[in-house]
Amino acid sequence: MKKVALITGITGQDGSYLAEYLLEKGYKVHGIKRKSSSFNTSRIDHIYKDFHLASNFFLHYGDLADSNSLVNIISKIKPNEIYNLGAQSHVGHSFEIPEYTSEVSGLGSLRILEAMRFLGLKKTRFYQASTSELFGQKPGSLNSFNENSKMVPKSPYGVSKLYSYWITKVYREAYNFYACNGILFNHESPRRGETFVTRKITMFLAKKVLGSNEILYLGNLNAKRDWGHAKDYVEMQWKILQQKNPDDYVIATGKTVSVRDFINKCCKFLNFRIKWEGKGINEKAYLIKKNKKKELLIKVDKKYYRPLEIDYLKGNPKKAFKKLKYKLKNNLNDLIKDMLESDIALAKKNNLDEEVR
Repeated sequence: MKKVALITGITGQDGSYLAEYLLEKGYKVHGIKRKSSSFNTSRIDHIYKDFHLASNFFLHYGDLADSNSLVNIISKIKPNEIYNLGAQSHVGHSFEIPEYTSEVSGLGSLRILEAMRFLGLKKTRFYQASTSELFGQKPGSLNSFNENSKMVPKSPYGVSKLYSYWITKVYREAYNFYACNGILFNHESPRRGETFVTRKITMFLAKKVLGSNEILYLGNLNAKRDWGHAKDYVEMQWKILQQKNPDDYVIATGKTVSVRDFINKCCKFLNFRIKWEGKGINEKAYLIKKNKKKELLIKVDKKYYRPLEIDYLKGNPKKAFKKLKYKLKNNLNDLIKDMLESDIALAKKNNLDEEVR
């Protein structure tokens, strides 16, 4: 019999890649999406167009804030594996909507675990998507965060995810659930949401390739992050649930670059020559043209700073690489190439659509 998987957050970056991955492995994949007045399925529409995949792919309306919908869906499909990827996952926005963030990103995991307990699904394996935002202070002598590092979140999003992390461990120990946390550090792709900094950068530069005169406004350029490719990370999510015993894992590359350096690498790929001037809130980046004239490219805007900043997040994935027997297939340059080429193609398509109108 085919394995059955349920994915919350199916329309998001990770959910769409995971759905593809599981379908290719022969799973029946069920996804939960929130009811919306507009369509938000662009990341998974292509699955429906491939009849080989679509026959094993099903969507259900539900919400992590609604226990009844979760119980109804889980009771009908009785999944072998549940991947809880749904969340309000934007850290900056969590300061603006902290209650909603906590309701979905925090209590949503409890509602799924309670549904499993209520329905007696003791053989169902549960994966909780955790985050590097659990770690809010600088690491110790190891200079990176592992599964035993102190967790001091600095945002409503981080706090809500800390609750999900611990409630998953509690249900594992109290009810003998096969329940695991994947503490994923930043992972990006062409499907990353447009409000996240890496995607803001690649979309902006793609438009600049086509002659845009826009200026990009960003926050803390010194923030260092451990950036990996979402395709690698969803494969490791699956591997986490295939182990003999449930456990928690840090998923990361073990390398960091600053936002500024990410921009520099993008510009290098595009053969853009840029120059940084000023410091702090007054820092700017200029595009140096062939005639040596400067064009303002990027400015810092303090409104994009978080109320509490985390300057440094670097993961230590040694445990995951060893136990899951996995080697990353993409490095940061591969990720940047993937994102920029995709966004340039998208920008060209949008320009053609505008011309047709």
